[in-house]
Amino acid sequence: MIDHLLLSRLQFALTAMFHILWPVLTIGLSLYLVVLEGFWLKTGRELYYRQARFWTRLLLLNVAVGVVSGIPLEFQFGTNWAQFARAGGDLFGHLLGFEAAMAFMLEATFLGIMAFGWNRVSPSMHFFATCMVALGASLSAFWIMVANSWMQTPTGGVFVDGIFVLHDQFAAVFNPDAYWAVSHMWFACLEISLFVVGGISAWYLLRGREVDFFLPVFKAMVVAAVVVAPLQVFLGDGSGKSILTSQPEKLAAIEAHWATNPPGTGAGWNVLALPDPGAETNRWQLQIPYALSLITTHSLHGTVRGLREFAPADRPPVLLPFYAFRVMLAGGFAMLLLTLWTLVAWRRGRLAAANIGGQKWLLRGWMAAVPLSYLALEAGWITREVGRQPWIIYGVIRTGEGATPLPSPAVAVSLLGFGIFYLVLLVIFLLFARTLLRRGPRPEDAPGQAKET
Repeated sequence: MIDHLLLSRLQFALTAMFHILWPVLTIGLSLYLVVLEGFWLKTGRELYYRQARFWTRLLLLNVAVGVVSGIPLEFQFGTNWAQFARAGGDLFGHLLGFEAAMAFMLEATFLGIMAFGWNRVSPSMHFFATCMVALGASLSAFWIMVANSWMQTPTGGVFVDGIFVLHDQFAAVFNPDAYWAVSHMWFACLEISLFVVGGISAWYLLRGREVDFFLPVFKAMVVAAVVVAPLQVFLGDGSGKSILTSQPEKLAAIEAHWATNPPGTGAGWNVLALPDPGAETNRWQLQIPYALSLITTHSLHGTVRGLREFAPADRPPVLLPFYAFRVMLAGGFAMLLLTLWTLVAWRRGRLAAANIGGQKWLLRGWMAAVPLSYLALEAGWITREVGRQPWIIYGVIRTGEGATPLPSPAVAVSLLGFGIFYLVLLVIFLLFARTLLRRGPRPEDAPGQAKET
């Protein structure tokens, strides 16, 4: 029989990886709606209003699936991971409580006004509701990432008999990993949202539908991606550098770096390799000399500790973080190159309404960037979470010690149930999204008269 620990880990991985698909778009899309409504209030142009109405429908569908898929995730801390909840609950429970009270409730309170308040409340009141939804979504990301970052770098208290005793809440919230993790994740939400909106717009443009409606949206996404995509690469680089000191064995696993480079020499960066954990080496590797030292320490001869320095029981898995990190990296740079390609086409006048439909490969590239952006996101989380193993709270509690000792058949049944449930939920979302996109912007979406309140 499969061990209950492995089944519990697979179940949490399934629920977390499915749920995260939805909040990332909610965060970025809600901010875009704030921009659209702001421009409408300032300029009075009907186009901004119609765009806000159209993208709001996608947001509401996304939020619905996100809420339903997220509920089972938090319950697992009490069912499958009760030992972890008991050990870190003094802080971890508070952080999740902050997320529910400050973020989720704020978002939920104003979501109804944003969804059904068109032409029922004043434009300024509706704009305020949209701003609160966007704020709540971003606050939710902040508290969730803070909780996860604390698991990576637990600070702000001490563990007494296996129970965390909080001494400094500020230090726990703003732990060393939180600065990079929160910013990197928030910009990941923005980047994914930009390419989802841009990819959907490209789908319409490729078919010559509603060009006057979607071409301005597409160009706006290109302009935003020019800023966000390079900045996300920078933040990812900073996040990677931070684990050099906080989690050196994670860095070594991500890079399949086995031997610490001697003084006076540089550590090479393995572009690709076939790690062999049993032999503690790579069977083959395509390496750039000195590059790992330069990237992580800003020095050609900077010391990067190898995995052989750590006890085998304390080493993370190598194959999964190594390849997942490269999938994330390839996806990020592919989206950056797509942005640059689009800029060149724009400069040459190929994004004009008269000839945008002829840019078939460019538009298909933006459509392909939609699943690619989500793949990069999931790969990044695999890198982050698998790379923390074998610890559930780094350096303090091992993952096996945090799991509830449940019967394996019971966990297997719940895992299968979640798999079926999420598959059905995904199919329902895709059917509704397909209907929404096929219908497109509705002609009745026009500003109505609302009494100013």
